[in-house]
Amino acid sequence: MAAEEREELNDDSPSNEAISAIDGPATDGLVADGSATDGPATDGPGEDGGDETEKLNLDVQVSSPSACQRHVTVTISREDIDRYLDDAFSELVTTSDVPGFRKGRAPRKLVETRYKTQIAEQIKGSLLMDCLGQISEEEDFAAISEPDINLDAVEVPEEGPMTFEFDIEVRPEFEMPKWRGLQLARSVRDFTDDDIDIELEKMLSRYGQLTPHSEPATEGDYISVDITGSCEGKQVSHEADRLLRIRPTLSFSDGRLEGFGQLAEGAKAGDRFKGQVQLTQDAPNEALRGETIDVDFEVLEVKKLKLPELTADFLQEIGDFESEEQLRDTIRDNLGRQLQYKQQQQVRQQISAELTKKADFELPPELLKRQSDRELERAVMELRRSGFGETDIRAHENELRQNSAQSTARALKEHFILERIAEEEDIEAEEGDYEKEVHLMALQSGESPRRVRAQIEKRGLMDVLQNQIVERKVLELVQSQAEFKDEAYDLGQTDVEAVPIAAGGGDGAVSIHDATSDSETGDSETGDSETGDSETGQEESATQEGEASAGATTS
Repeated sequence: MAAEEREELNDDSPSNEAISAIDGPATDGLVADGSATDGPATDGPGEDGGDETEKLNLDVQVSSPSACQRHVTVTISREDIDRYLDDAFSELVTTSDVPGFRKGRAPRKLVETRYKTQIAEQIKGSLLMDCLGQISEEEDFAAISEPDINLDAVEVPEEGPMTFEFDIEVRPEFEMPKWRGLQLARSVRDFTDDDIDIELEKMLSRYGQLTPHSEPATEGDYISVDITGSCEGKQVSHEADRLLRIRPTLSFSDGRLEGFGQLAEGAKAGDRFKGQVQLTQDAPNEALRGETIDVDFEVLEVKKLKLPELTADFLQEIGDFESEEQLRDTIRDNLGRQLQYKQQQQVRQQISAELTKKADFELPPELLKRQSDRELERAVMELRRSGFGETDIRAHENELRQNSAQSTARALKEHFILERIAEEEDIEAEEGDYEKEVHLMALQSGESPRRVRAQIEKRGLMDVLQNQIVERKVLELVQSQAEFKDEAYDLGQTDVEAVPIAAGGGDGAVSIHDATSDSETGDSETGDSETGDSETGQEESATQEGEASAGATTS
């Protein structure tokens, strides 16, 4: 057999990626309607433009191990197998190069004997793809993952029918809760000048200057510390020269140290203090999940933050603001976006409560595991879009990491019900929606919209952005038909210092934010932000000194 002919046949061998006849954008591989994305495989019958592919005579048996899982056993009739073989050999006879015969002139029986194995492997891919396409059209479940097929275990028999089986995750079936006319609570607030003063100070801390001082540390000061985690006297983690702001609570990715501010109060260089952290059930160090560990702090230096003055040059530097009043107006707009985010979260939580009442189903562990990082990405993207600064985002990220399984399960259930509403109401994401989302994130980051979109596409997060857009539209629809009871929105103070490290050690302690640096995107574009170098609302404080998102300088 000629090398080029062997290559032509081998190109048609199936792979798990190739047989993904069920695809879509819902979450990480989740689909909205379970329909096949493509027609029949290129090697199957009826491909030559015009005639529709003849349907397969399939015997499909479906069992339900759980609400979100299906085990499918498929039997293909011998007649269909012979039809695919006949079509494949008919095409091959006209192009085969058999020694002793002119090209395309060898007897069919000889061609069938010579290429029997290769053709069987070729039509296996065609049969699988066509079967999956037909099943997705005829079965009443909506797939949310690719079918898990062991291709090596599938063979085209010489006689009799062909049988194969696979597992697939599906969207759960549940009774839709009432969502029209809901009684909902909604946070409202008219932002005062005092609110603006607080946010302005947070924003200016990004540009402040850290200066060492010999006085005892007080709340709001910064301390450089070595952090060591230990369990029963054995060291499990160590972080050298970490800069922390003294706040009431210190949040790790796997637990919280309450009373951190009290422990650090009055500390000087050379002092040591200790606290205890109970690790969550989702901690990266599986062996210590749920255990209480000791965390030792050695103070290397105490620093105070000096805020910059609002001079004309400084206002130009941080965002081409012509006056302090214009800066304050921008801060007010940013607070409005944050309030809108809080309102959306309230609605989401109340809808989720209704869903839990009607659909108390278990989600597959593999689905939860696969979706946990995607949900974290989605939450961070939503917070950035809504104008929250890095301090708040990092604290929320750690909170999600500490309750990964629970928060992911809740988010998935929310997704399923919002998706159902979107389908029933024909709600979709349009190109203008993407442009708006990217523009808002660019405002917050100080980067150009083009660069922000390139980062999202490079990291494969466009489906996450699509979900975000559709779900927000659904929430807006729910709100438009709901009755609201207004509650005062508590602006609050940031009382959590969050660090992207695991106190108990283990893998998975790297922050998502650290993964979005320029080195990852490979984008050399700089300095073309449409909104200036920075946007207000960024609480990217000196806490991140030495990281990609560092703000304040040290002298």
